[in-house]
Amino acid sequence: MSKGLEIRLASRPKGWPTPDNFDVVEVDTPQPGEGQLLVRNLVMSVDPYMRGRMNEGKSYVPPFEVGKALQGGAVGEVVASRAEGFQPGDHVLHDLGWRDHAVVKAERAVKVDPQAAPLNAYLYALGMPGMTAYVGLVDVAKQQEGDVVFVSGAAGAVGSLVGQIAKLRGASRVIGSAGSAEKVRYLTEEAGFDAAFNYHDGPVVEQLRAAAPNGVDVYFDNVGGEHLEAAIDVLNDFGRVAECGMISQYNNAEPKPGPNNLFKIVSKRLRLEGFIVGDRAHLKDQFFAEVGGWLRDGRINYRETVVDGLRNAPEAFLGLLRGENTGKMLVKIA
Repeated sequence: MSKGLEIRLASRPKGWPTPDNFDVVEVDTPQPGEGQLLVRNLVMSVDPYMRGRMNEGKSYVPPFEVGKALQGGAVGEVVASRAEGFQPGDHVLHDLGWRDHAVVKAERAVKVDPQAAPLNAYLYALGMPGMTAYVGLVDVAKQQEGDVVFVSGAAGAVGSLVGQIAKLRGASRVIGSAGSAEKVRYLTEEAGFDAAFNYHDGPVVEQLRAAAPNGVDVYFDNVGGEHLEAAIDVLNDFGRVAECGMISQYNNAEPKPGPNNLFKIVSKRLRLEGFIVGDRAHLKDQFFAEVGGWLRDGRINYRETVVDGLRNAPEAFLGLLRGENTGKMLVKIA
């Protein structure tokens, strides 16, 4: 029987995760049962939400189990099928990454076409990050033509798409924050943002005010903390906030106080709404039609940071949390 690797959760982190929280284990290649597929994974995704799944406790998605393989988006090739409608050679998107081979229930696998788009795109612009960007703007923040839009974590997988989609939908000005001069350059020179700033260069609120002299109408929040406080200050009356993530808070060993200007939510009549992309599955066809069309027309620019080798997946994930990626962080498995 052939062998492969899988990455398991060795222990739950306290604060920032470390390589010691992961185990790389050699395992026998599994075999599919009735209604299942054996998939050889080709590329997998690492995403910020996975940090929350390393913790114990109830959340919107079950936590990873200590001693068990982690999970996450992956695209692979079917090598054996015991399910109608799938055959060897098909490419599928599924949620059992972090391993060389996965046994996937047929109902959990989605066929993808490598001729229509690169396989990596199904984990990025046409995958969960792309749909997150789209539904956050369209359905949660109700972006309108002429809005000024601010995006935090703008050089990441979701943020870089948010800004571009906002411009394509008629935003009058799109502003992004990022953590390095190189990422700021990427946003303004490649991703089409009107302005961007490095949040290490000074107080976020001061830089945001300078970039948005007429205020902000929509804030797409990937960071929380100081960014959220600054956005509340600069948002115009009746501004809308799509709360997608708060990566600045994920690795705090102890809770930190929230923004100290929350009363402005009342005085400005702001609307803040948290969302999980899976709750908006009814928008999938609309997303594929609109974003897929922009992608085919070359109107969306996306960049990937690709780490080679499954053994390096934990370091890719840790690098993501440290902000070392521009665009989507992916791991090439095979």
